Amino acid sequence: MALLKLESIETGYRRTPVLKQVSLTVGEGQLATLVGSNGSGKTTLLRAVSGMIRLYSGSISFEDVRIDKKASHEIVGLGVAHIPQGRQLFPKMTVEENLAMGAYTERASRRAAEAAEQVYSLFPKLEQRRLQLAGTLSGGEQQMVAIGRALMSSPRILLCDEPSLGLAPILVSKIFSAIQQINKGGITILLVEQNVRSALAIAHQGFVLENGRIAFEGSRNELMDDSRVKRAYLGA
Repeated sequence: MALLKLESIETGYRRTPVLKQVSLTVGEGQLATLVGSNGSGKTTLLRAVSGMIRLYSGSISFEDVRIDKKASHEIVGLGVAHIPQGRQLFPKMTVEENLAMGAYTERASRRAAEAAEQVYSLFPKLEQRRLQLAGTLSGGEQQMVAIGRALMSSPRILLCDEPSLGLAPILVSKIFSAIQQINKGGITILLVEQNVRSALAIAHQGFVLENGRIAFEGSRNELMDDSRVKRAYLGA
């Protein structure tokens, strides 16, 4: 079943197109990855899905409901959570307070205590740091908080934008392992990532974005075996 569907979307900034006739479908329960070079439009696509920017044309549907004209808070309320690039935490608030900011919808607030337990189970270090200011955490710990804050909204799908950015390799491995665990728990994920090899290694399916258009798409194995993907993104 298609959970998220983009049909021929075009959008950008100041009427300058970044995405051009992009169509993709993410099935319920899948871990899909969107990869590509800097400037290809990956972050723009996630912003369009979460309502941060408007479409010039095309449509975006979530569970067969058009969401491209809805406000961001309405989209969150439907079950779409966006983990932005650079984490964008509240540095002078504690870990606990940052997590609470993710449970602001009525639906999420009813199960905030349960969601917090799940976050601390996924990231035990955050429970130890729950009264620590977010701005004093390491980069990896801050990324855990960003993921945890999104999970507090009780999402059906997570939009993850470059979770490995600026992290040491050992921390990247931990973050990707957590993303896999979240997906196995039933949450659909659309992962945007520059680390193509690591992203494809955990994904069920992938999309390669080049110059604002989908250049290739397929299963993990299809893309990892594709000679064009190997040459351009896997150093083979």
